[in-house]
Amino acid sequence: MSDRTASGSTTGDSPAGGLKNARAFIFDMDGVLYRGKTPLPGVQTLFDALTIRGIRFLLATNNSMATPAAYVIRMAEMGVTVAENDIQTSATATRDYLRDLLPPDATILIVGMPALGEQIFTGTAFRPAGDDPTETIDAVVVGLDLAFTYDKLFRATRAIHQGARFVATNADATLPTETGFQPGAGSIVAAIATASGATPTVVGKPETLMMMKGIQQLGVDPSDAVMVGDRLDTDILSGHNAGLNTVLVLTGVSQRADLDRAAVLPDYVFTDLPALTQAIVGDG
Repeated sequence: MSDRTASGSTTGDSPAGGLKNARAFIFDMDGVLYRGKTPLPGVQTLFDALTIRGIRFLLATNNSMATPAAYVIRMAEMGVTVAENDIQTSATATRDYLRDLLPPDATILIVGMPALGEQIFTGTAFRPAGDDPTETIDAVVVGLDLAFTYDKLFRATRAIHQGARFVATNADATLPTETGFQPGAGSIVAAIATASGATPTVVGKPETLMMMKGIQQLGVDPSDAVMVGDRLDTDILSGHNAGLNTVLVLTGVSQRADLDRAAVLPDYVFTDLPALTQAIVGDG
């Protein structure tokens, strides 16, 4: 494992050798590109460096409550330019997974915020479930739902008992906010799993489905791509298990001390994005 310190010195093997050969990058967002509404140093410089070199990149988030278009606007407000097709949410990854799994006109029950349904149904022939209890539902898709109710729990459980597939955008227990943590999508997924007795297919990190769909979108082999994240237990674990090279940046959740007890170690560790950029474009 290589490590670039805050002063720019390098310990261990030179990180540039492996990273310079990468054909694509997948970046986690919160804690890697920004914190809250504040961009972290070097984001646009890194994206420009990759674009100049013809290296594709994707911004990947477990959040299913905002569309790629919303993220484009959010990044623009931070002074960073990205396109909609540069954004992968757990909802768009779930949509792509369902396209491979279900008939084109499948009926889907959404338990989540409106943006989840928008991402699942836009550009597909999938049909939203109605209120008829006798309707055949092909899949129940669950994300974070700030208006979750017992009725939604009942409808989801009934559909799963009747044979619907149970798919979760992610299983995050908590969601970080600027004022602390709040219950994440995993809390709702757990309620439905408990009531139905079924185990969901989880698309988002740390599972590998989201990574594999991202690799397909980028058009590269996993070994030619790099996952850049700030969490050892989600970003790095997911990238590693999907066969990607992995980079931990120390601008978010996981820190250097956490490496000693990590289940999976990253291939590279950098203090921040400018250090990563230097490894990609610098001499050596």
